[in-house]
Amino acid sequence: MNVVCNNPVMYVVDYPAIESVEVIDKRRGRGALIRNGAARRFLRELEGVSASESVEDFEAVLAHYEALLTQPAIYH
Repeated sequence: MNVVCNNPVMYVVDYPAIESVEVIDKRRGRGALIRNGAARRFLRELEGVSASESVEDFEAVLAHYEALLTQPAIYH
C-alpha cells in the first residue's frame, strides 16, 4: 500500500499487489477502487499533473473518473 496523492482535492492509495488504486474525491466525499488497466491509466494521468500545484489540474483528472466515484467515503 502506497499513498500516492493527498491534497485538498483527492486522496489516492496504490495497491500494487492487486493492481488497484483507491481514489477518494475529498470535495464530494465519494470514492472507488479502480483495478487493472483503468488503475494504470489513472496513475499515468495523475503522474502527469503531480508536479502541478493547481487544484484545477487535479480536478480535471478526477472529472474523467467521476462516474466511478460512487461509494461514500467514511472516515474512522
